[in-house]
Amino acid sequence: MAEKTWAGTTLSDRRAARRAQLLDAGLDLLGTAGSAAVTVRAVCRQARLTERYFYENFADREELVVAVYEQVAAEAHRALADAVPDSRRDPAERAEAAVTAFVGLMLDDPRKGRVLLLAPITDPALSARGVALLPAFAGLVREQLPERMDALEKQLTAIGLVGALTHLFTAYLSGTPEMSRERLVEHCVRLLVRSS
Repeated sequence: MAEKTWAGTTLSDRRAARRAQLLDAGLDLLGTAGSAAVTVRAVCRQARLTERYFYENFADREELVVAVYEQVAAEAHRALADAVPDSRRDPAERAEAAVTAFVGLMLDDPRKGRVLLLAPITDPALSARGVALLPAFAGLVREQLPERMDALEKQLTAIGLVGALTHLFTAYLSGTPEMSRERLVEHCVRLLVRSS
C-alpha cells in the first residue's frame, strides 16, 4: 500500500526533513556557541519546529548532540577515504590529498571542525564517543603507511599521528598559533611523510 501524500510529500519525507532541520540546528548551535547553547528549546527555536517534533526524532538533548557529532565524523571519514583511494600513489601526494580534504571540511565550515574536535572536550555526551571514533581515523592512516613497517609499528605510528594532527587542528581552530591554511596543510603533510 502506497504511503499517503500531503502537499506532494509523504509522512516519511516530512519526518526526514524535520530530522534534518533539527540536526542542522544542532550543528549550528554546537559549532558556533558551544555545548552549553544546545538545549531542546534552543534547537527547536533554531529549527523553527515544536518540541513535539524534537521528541519524535530524539529521546533527549544528548541523543541529538551525539547524532550531530556522528554525522560530522562520518563526513570527515568519507572525505579522507575518498581523498586517497589509490594506495600506489606517491606517499607525499596521498598525504597532501588527505590533509587538504580534511582541512577543507573542517575550515570551509568551521562549525564542523569545532563539533568534531572541540565539542568532545566540553560535552560529556561526546567525551566517550570522541575516544571511540579515534581507531577508525587511525585505521585510515595505518592503511597509508609503508609495508616495510610491521603491524605494531604501523598501529603505534597511526595512533601517534592522529593524536598529533588532532591537536594541531584543535589549536588552529582556537587561533593559536596563527598561520595560513596553506602553512597548516604543508606542516601536516610534512609530519605524515616523515613518519612513513
